[in-house]
Amino acid sequence: MTQPTDIRRVGGSRPRALDVFSCSGGAGTGYHRAGLDGCDIADRPNYPFPYHRGDALEYLAHLIATGEIRRYTFVHASPPCQGKCTLTVGTNQSQGWGGTHVDLVAPTRALLELTGLPYVIEQPNGRAEIRKDLTLCGEMFGLGVIRHCNFELGGWTIERPAHIPHRGRVRGWRHGAYFDGPYVAAYGNGGGKPTIPELQEALGIDWTDVREELTETIPTGYSEFIGRAFLTSSVLTVAA
Repeated sequence: MTQPTDIRRVGGSRPRALDVFSCSGGAGTGYHRAGLDGCDIADRPNYPFPYHRGDALEYLAHLIATGEIRRYTFVHASPPCQGKCTLTVGTNQSQGWGGTHVDLVAPTRALLELTGLPYVIEQPNGRAEIRKDLTLCGEMFGLGVIRHCNFELGGWTIERPAHIPHRGRVRGWRHGAYFDGPYVAAYGNGGGKPTIPELQEALGIDWTDVREELTETIPTGYSEFIGRAFLTSSVLTVAA
């Protein structure tokens, strides 16, 4: 595996972020200034950084068992959320759509605790069993999506920014009626969903044009915000 890029030096050491369940790299790009590596079970040719293809939890366990985890300073994990996201427990469940999804939040947290490193677990709004230590919204970053994401922080804290009121509705069809608005719906197909270029612009992501990757990614601004906060946090200063 290619070593992660190290860019910012803090107290003589270079902080490295491990991006687990990396998908197309929305979160990883935000952490780029701290250096990163990626891990995803699917082939991700659009991922903009070196990454390891394989089962994320198996790889994380391998890093812990071999001591290689000590190469890193911070871990971000976005385990699959289909089981308990708002769409699954709302519309899809009521209509009998979709299938059975595995909830990987608990086993991911267990491994993250074993790393001994500060970490973040990300999940969208829904019923995922994480602490909502931080909630971010696209409006906080001037994006064309709302996309609320919740973050559980392990081993460190962050100042919670105020939630900015939304400027209007999400564009598209709802229950037979069409609504216009300043945001696009970054999920699914049909129902007035945005085009690929519209999704790219709304999310601030231009390195992938795969709809599935765009609809599942974390907006880069979110992890940039978290990364900057971590780089100035007391836990990193003490570790340095």
